[in-house]
Amino acid sequence: MSEINIEEIKVELSEWIQDNWDPNITVSEWWKRLADAGWSATSLPVEAGGRGWGRAETGMVKSTLFTHDVIGPPTGLGMMLAAPTIAMHGNPDQIERLIPPIIDGSLAWCQLFSEPGAGSDLAGLQTRAIKDGDEWIITGQKVWTSGGHLAEKGMLIARTDIDAPKHQGITYFAFDMDQPGVEVRPLKEMTGRALFNEVFIDEARVSNDDVIGGIGNGWAVANTTLMVERSSLGSGGPEPVAVPAGTKAGRLEKKVGECVLNAGGNIESDGGRGLNIRWLSDLAQKVGSAGDPVVRQEIIKLHILGEVNRLNMLRAKAGGSKTGAEGNLAKLAMSELVRRSRDVGNLIIGADGMLSSSSSSFDGRVQEATIFSPAPSIYGGTDQVQRNIVGERVLGLPKEPGPNKETPFKELLQN
Repeated sequence: MSEINIEEIKVELSEWIQDNWDPNITVSEWWKRLADAGWSATSLPVEAGGRGWGRAETGMVKSTLFTHDVIGPPTGLGMMLAAPTIAMHGNPDQIERLIPPIIDGSLAWCQLFSEPGAGSDLAGLQTRAIKDGDEWIITGQKVWTSGGHLAEKGMLIARTDIDAPKHQGITYFAFDMDQPGVEVRPLKEMTGRALFNEVFIDEARVSNDDVIGGIGNGWAVANTTLMVERSSLGSGGPEPVAVPAGTKAGRLEKKVGECVLNAGGNIESDGGRGLNIRWLSDLAQKVGSAGDPVVRQEIIKLHILGEVNRLNMLRAKAGGSKTGAEGNLAKLAMSELVRRSRDVGNLIIGADGMLSSSSSSFDGRVQEATIFSPAPSIYGGTDQVQRNIVGERVLGLPKEPGPNKETPFKELLQN
């Protein structure tokens, strides 16, 4: 799409916002208006409720919502991961049934992938799914489940064939979290929050109609989810006011005007939970170090890294030179951006960075980012896993020694 058309998107959406934004309507009603008008998930195919647009066009939508200081589309893993995956691998019934509640924010999703013994080696998962008529009985344990305590649905991968090689005996399910046999236990972080959870599944059930991508094809479907996740985590750019989806988050019946006010206005995201350039520049002005050449140099280095990552992703989406590892490279860049933003923040505030957020002379955001900063190099696939993928699949380096890929899972050594 040409630049003039991108500008037309801005004009069209701006006019639509003028006609439809009302601070007194509920979040649920606002999201319904966005979804009905096709503004919620513009990167999805038309048949899945989107517009089939690329990164540049979708970025313009976010930027325009940001500029008008209104609530953006529903946030969470449903919109980020489940909807694109179902749109690509789901059948027409699944697309029609599962995607609308995602893009109108009525249901929240979580990602039931990692297990205590299957993190970096995700294909070694041991959660079992046993066929029982038109249903599957699921038993196992998942961990590091972001937002599991707020989710009504889950993207679940489970082993359906122990006689098949480990990558071929896995199936991908749309899983109901609110049923007997599912227990969610929050995992408290150093930040004091509990973004991640353990999920214990004991003979829970899922319909055969909710198998996404076919029985035994779960590894390919899961890889779509993972690549979308890595690209999304590394995308960055202006973001409108974010509100979590689903009934459990308790936002659906709140007035949109109150949500915007409580959010303190919109922010510019760096794609993780780091400190963005605008905020760091304002902080340096406030502290009186904006003229310090070292501070200025570090801020511009951070800006350059973010721009290089953004432009690389735009080039990939536009059909330019591709390595096949753009998502992995974006995820690595995001981890580095978070770490560098942490370091720049502490450079600006100095010794104050050693205080707790409640004792700080500032608002505690630097301390919060410092404590959280190790997480992005772990979630969504560790930095080491990303480098292994780039080394093996792009650079052609030899894989680490291991059993033959055709070895049945039941014959493999278990953790």
